[in-house]
Amino acid sequence: MPRAQQPPEVDRHTLRRVAAVATSLSAVIATSVIAGPATASEVTLPCALARTDAHHSEGLDTWNRAYPRPARSLNAVMVFLSFPDSDPVADPAELAADYFPATSRFFERASYGRFTLRPAVQRRWVRMPQPSGSYGIRRDWDADRRGAYLRDAVAAADDTVDFSRYDVVYLVADPDAAGVDSDATKVVNLDRPLRADDADLRRFVTVFEQSPPDRNVLAHETGHVFDLPDLYHRPVDGKGDWDTYVGDWDLMGSQFGLAPDPFAWHKWKVGWLGDGQVACVALTGRRRAAVHTLRPLSAPMGPGDERRPRLLAVRTGPRSVLAVEARGAAGNDHGVCAEGVLVYRVRSETASGSGPVEVLDGHPGTEACWGTSVYPQLADAPLGEGESLDDTADGVRVQVYGRSSSGDWTVKVGRS
Repeated sequence: MPRAQQPPEVDRHTLRRVAAVATSLSAVIATSVIAGPATASEVTLPCALARTDAHHSEGLDTWNRAYPRPARSLNAVMVFLSFPDSDPVADPAELAADYFPATSRFFERASYGRFTLRPAVQRRWVRMPQPSGSYGIRRDWDADRRGAYLRDAVAAADDTVDFSRYDVVYLVADPDAAGVDSDATKVVNLDRPLRADDADLRRFVTVFEQSPPDRNVLAHETGHVFDLPDLYHRPVDGKGDWDTYVGDWDLMGSQFGLAPDPFAWHKWKVGWLGDGQVACVALTGRRRAAVHTLRPLSAPMGPGDERRPRLLAVRTGPRSVLAVEARGAAGNDHGVCAEGVLVYRVRSETASGSGPVEVLDGHPGTEACWGTSVYPQLADAPLGEGESLDDTADGVRVQVYGRSSSGDWTVKVGRS
């Protein structure tokens, strides 16, 4: 995940709302990929995109069983690694407090209490056999050196950790060691698993953060463990804007975002939203438009909510949908810049980091929350009451009629 790019410190713009807004995005031509192995369908709705071979595909008709699904409690272990060239300054308990219970609470809120991440924090440093600089730790890590690091870490910790008991493994390096690069924090997936305690270890979250770490960094990396993609755009030369696809929306775009709660599409993918909370909008034949009541994504679950839509999805192609959800200043999104109805495009054939999700800007002529937003151009993307958006690429129009006293939004979706 990229480091923060701080915008200039200026006063926050006053948000301006207009009666109607239209925007268009050119269609992106992506290379087709072959669908994954056929299995019994897990999601039956017609707007459920099929999972493809794209890395962290946004298809959700079936679950990729190479990843643990966070629809139940999962156990995690946090191992702290020191090096012979540096005596740790911090205590493992101090570093653990940078991540927990905050990360578990993030997922508890995001999942409406349906998922619990249970960390087992090791209280002692585990000494690696080689100096920190010998592993060549960096963002784009040499595979052989990275493999040596993982093998050494598992071997060094095996006497005190029963790896067979855990679904998620966090390897936290001494942040003060000379060879540790804070930009290298990431999930490592192995084609050939390491073997320990009669268990195959296929992926690790390697943590190299300074203390305090980047906000929500562990939740972001843990999202990859659950098969969620990177939503940011990485410039070819590493310079420029990283957040042009989704801005502040969903922590898989930016861990610094003002609205880090996962998209409704992601909540549906991992099982936190059920089929009854998704409305597939069919705009075929004589059915040119439909009006829906949309429950805010961050609203607590209550009686009857399993049949109240929090996601509207319009199938726009074999591997694409236009998604509509309501975002508000509550839960993980308590610091959101602008509330309203958010519209975005999802493509199941587009790989992680290449733009599988794109937010459509409801106010392309304005920016908001300079000084706090990671990408002010999309900070005020949601539509407010009386506003509309035309997606000319797919011929779909989204109109927001109003909001009820209970907070629900009335949204019309039709042909433009």
